[in-house]
Amino acid sequence: MKIRILLLSILFLAASAFIARTSRPEIVPIRESLSGMPMSIGSWEGREVHQIDDRVMAVLGVDDYVSRTYYSPELYPAGLYIGYYQSQRQGDTMHSPLNCLPGAGWNPVKNSHIRIPIGENSSIEINRIVIQKGIEKQVVLYWYHSHGRVVASEYWGKIYTVLDALRTNRTDGALVRVICPVSGADSEAEASAEAHAVDFVKALFPLLNHYLCQ
Repeated sequence: MKIRILLLSILFLAASAFIARTSRPEIVPIRESLSGMPMSIGSWEGREVHQIDDRVMAVLGVDDYVSRTYYSPELYPAGLYIGYYQSQRQGDTMHSPLNCLPGAGWNPVKNSHIRIPIGENSSIEINRIVIQKGIEKQVVLYWYHSHGRVVASEYWGKIYTVLDALRTNRTDGALVRVICPVSGADSEAEASAEAHAVDFVKALFPLLNHYLCQ
C-alpha cells in the first residue's frame, strides 16, 4: 500500500510539473529574420521570387520564410525555401514536401536519404526525393531544423518537438528545402542535379544558425 501511495504521489507531482511547464508562456528565441539572408552564398547568387500568396501562407502557417532562386556561376538554378515556425503548439506544424508537392502536380518517384559532409568532422543526413511532372524532373533535398539539430524523419521531428517542449519550453523549428532541376532524361543528368543541390547545401548550412536558433 505504501508503495502504491508513493507511486501515485510521484505521478501527481510529475503531472503537476508538466501542467505548470506547458501553461507557461513559450520562450521566444532571439534570431535574425530570414529576409536578411545574404543574396551571395558561396559562389551562388540569389534572386527573389514572387511572394507566397495569402491562401498558401494560411495553409503553411509559417511565422517567417524565405523563397529564392540561387544561381551557380554556370547559371544553374537552385530553389531555396525555408519556413520558420516560432511555435508549434497551436496546430501550425512543419509540412512535409511529400504532402505539399503532389498538390502542385509533382509526384515523388524516388525517395531516400543521403549524408552530406559539413565541415571537417561532421555530416548531416537529409531527405533526397526525385519528383516528376510530365517529362520534367527535379531533385529535392530537405530536412527539419530545430535548435541546431538536423532531422530527416518527419516523425522523429515531431517527437523531438514534444521533448523540447518539455525540456526547454520551446517548439520553434524550420523546414529547409532545396530543389534543382534535372536537365535530361538519363541517370547522369539526375546525378548532376543532385551534385548541384549538395554543393548549395554545403554553402548554405553554415549560415543557418544565424536565422534558426540553437
